[in-house]
Amino acid sequence: MRILSKFVISTVLWLLLFAGPLYAGNNQSVGDSIKQFVTSGQININGGIEEQRLFQIFTFYEDRSFKPVWTRDAGVKGKGKALLKALQNAHEHGLDPKFYNTSEIAERIGSTNPEELGELDILMSLAFSSFATDLSKGRLEPTKINRGIHIKTFSAGAVTLIDGAEQAEDLEPYIAKLASKSPRYHRLKKALGQYREMVAHGEWPQIAKGKALKSGMDDPRVPVLRKRLLASGDLKTNETPDSTIYDETLVAAVKAFQIRHGSADDGVIGPNTLKALNVPLSHRIKQMVINLERRRWMKDDLGKRYVFVNLADQYLKVVDTLATREKTIHVARIVVGKPYHKTPIFDDKMEYLVINPYWNVPSSIANKEYLPKLRRDPGYLKRQNIRIMAAGGEINPYSVNWNTVSRIPYRLRQDTGKGNALGRIKFIFPNKFNVYIHDTPSKSLFNRDTRYFSHGCVRVQHPTKLAAILLKAQGWSEGRIKNQIASSKRRIVRLKTKIPVHVTYLTAWVNKDGQINFRKDVYSRDKNLITALLSNGKK
Repeated sequence: MRILSKFVISTVLWLLLFAGPLYAGNNQSVGDSIKQFVTSGQININGGIEEQRLFQIFTFYEDRSFKPVWTRDAGVKGKGKALLKALQNAHEHGLDPKFYNTSEIAERIGSTNPEELGELDILMSLAFSSFATDLSKGRLEPTKINRGIHIKTFSAGAVTLIDGAEQAEDLEPYIAKLASKSPRYHRLKKALGQYREMVAHGEWPQIAKGKALKSGMDDPRVPVLRKRLLASGDLKTNETPDSTIYDETLVAAVKAFQIRHGSADDGVIGPNTLKALNVPLSHRIKQMVINLERRRWMKDDLGKRYVFVNLADQYLKVVDTLATREKTIHVARIVVGKPYHKTPIFDDKMEYLVINPYWNVPSSIANKEYLPKLRRDPGYLKRQNIRIMAAGGEINPYSVNWNTVSRIPYRLRQDTGKGNALGRIKFIFPNKFNVYIHDTPSKSLFNRDTRYFSHGCVRVQHPTKLAAILLKAQGWSEGRIKNQIASSKRRIVRLKTKIPVHVTYLTAWVNKDGQINFRKDVYSRDKNLITALLSNGKK
């Protein structure tokens, strides 16, 4: 039994005093029933309903003189039955039907009792408003899930959504329009359905631990490996199911698997590849579910040209929208924040580039990393081309007794040059996190499969190529950019058109060719999101 607070009841009663005449249509009996429930402030619903949403729904009915939406005196309308079907199929979007009182609605769907129909109409409006909101903006508020997520989502209000449903000639296409329009969302949604069909045949077989498997080796685990790769589609046919030889066909299948999971495609089954192979199918389904939620948080329109950074994938892409389709015009490896310096998730717009930048050392790095080194060796920073700056000018590091300093009261600035921590170019999209994309002198890190080494900023491979693509319309070729770098002169180049930058964290997605990809949850963000998303109470 759901009972409204005294404030809500009194407010509803106040509204009723000024209400117009009760809806006087052919559905008077259901309308009377709805009015009774609204007036009493009581409705039989299992589970918690947000009081604000319940108040909105009650007010909605009062404003329409208690006219039913989904039912009539003769029973549930066709639109009401279509709603039940949509709620029962919510799992296709990675949403749990039980969150929308689907069972209760199904139990009452055949009723012709006016009192039951009145309550059912309210219940269906509550269910639809919750489902429509979750579908259009996500079930969860991103900023409440993790301190590192800073994305604002938007959805129309409950009343607007229900009005739209009532006015729609057909409910199914109306609901479809509420979901993300991104083809990436729909590819992942389709893949989720495929993986759920797989789980009907049981979990993937687990492969026993052992020495690394290399091409040509004879190993008793190979038949199980064949079954595992056949189940996930990496191995297309299994013509020799009992063979224990790790042959070239199987090596090719393992390489395909490794590519899909962001590993070096060497065909060797070492500890990391074995661990990925043994991730349960049920866990991969959960990954898809939570990444559909992440997609719902994103805007449908990411921009005509935009920079897309996937922290979990450790790659950056520049995407152009040509007519009605998108095309990736540049891909680069990136180095992102360490697990204890996690790069945040946010959207912003790139405004300018700096060629031959200074590096103004953040106070956190200055005090945690450089102060201990200054205490041991006052000349350390000078050898790194880092100057100690005060309001009156540069400070001689040997003039300060660093052992008496608890926090550096000066500004540390590294000069431009080959060893500068930002490299030769930085790409600025001003944000409160002081995170940006930049070059790096540590080029060797890009050769690693796992690239979580920064203090939070995004280091990018081949920065001059990225700069040339972003500045092409302004007459900057890669050659001109390199000439500017060679001059060692610092230069700011403003973008005539700001470019959206989307810093994301996706651990599952599907390419245009249907390839299903998974990545490690290095920041442990999947775990928190799974817990919150599967909870019956919104976090």
